[in-house]
Amino acid sequence: MQTELTQPGPLLDAQGRLAQIGWSRQPVLECNLENARFYALKFLQRFRIKRWDYYAVFTPRRFFSATIADLGYAGNLFVYSLDFTTGDLHEEGAVIPFGKGVRLPRDSTSGETVFKNKQMSLRFEANSGERRIYVDWPGFHEGRGIKAEIALRCPPEHESMTIVIPIGQKRFYYNRKINNMPAAGTIDYGEWHEDLNPAESLGSLDWGRGVWEYKCFWNWASASGFLPDGRRIGLNLGCGFGDLSRATENAVILDGCVHKLGVVKFDYQSGNYMRPWHFTDDEGRLDLTFTPFKDRTAQTNLGVIFSEVHQMFGRYSGRVKLDDGKELAISDLIGFAEEHHARW
Repeated sequence: MQTELTQPGPLLDAQGRLAQIGWSRQPVLECNLENARFYALKFLQRFRIKRWDYYAVFTPRRFFSATIADLGYAGNLFVYSLDFTTGDLHEEGAVIPFGKGVRLPRDSTSGETVFKNKQMSLRFEANSGERRIYVDWPGFHEGRGIKAEIALRCPPEHESMTIVIPIGQKRFYYNRKINNMPAAGTIDYGEWHEDLNPAESLGSLDWGRGVWEYKCFWNWASASGFLPDGRRIGLNLGCGFGDLSRATENAVILDGCVHKLGVVKFDYQSGNYMRPWHFTDDEGRLDLTFTPFKDRTAQTNLGVIFSEVHQMFGRYSGRVKLDDGKELAISDLIGFAEEHHARW
């Protein structure tokens, strides 16, 4: 049974155990990672704790994404952009030993996420009612350069999909996904320039903190877009690791309101990712077909550290039943679905 959390408190108790397990519409738990206790030697804890802020923006023409992550033993930064019309995709990243210079805030509600060196500058700001993305990477794509200054509107009443789940006996995952944030600002990539209109462009955030098993796998699907009547519609679906008996991250988000789903099945053919994917839930509320048009494959292989993701971009069509029982039709909603394997 899904457990909705409403009472504020710490994420971890004094013994390093999860104080509460479940899901919430807003982040109610303080992310006190300093209480993590999964190694006998405390100084080793930081090398297994993962933290990341992954921002994505859908415009009528393009998908843009920027990430700052600290994997404990290394920082990981990446920026990529996909042109929906031409299919052109370019991605660049950097691995920073021991995460030197990478800074992420304690909680998801406020603070700065920052990395800067001679090659690039990435900064994310979270304040009451708004989030800002700043990216300046002059050498991106053989000197074409990419620069973004984007403001995402996120008022306090805007609901998000937040989960806290255990992974085995001592590990855990604390995650917040925010969809459908109206986006204003600019993106400059080479000679291409786009002014973002909040009535046409939407942003999302994947904020993750936790301790994983060394070898893991997950699926994730997401979309942020508009219905024909102008309402904002978002999807967040996921599975693959951890104990999901008291919380899944599955939800439809309509105009900033979360409509919670139970268990969702990802029906697709691994290795043949361009075939249509099918999504259904355990209560008969969700039936979506996802038709891919682009495969973003990203791989890191450093021996003991390995990551491979197939992030498919495509269109969602089908139906979903909201919490009030009304059925909502979805047609050609652009989003993505992914398969991810990691040793980290």
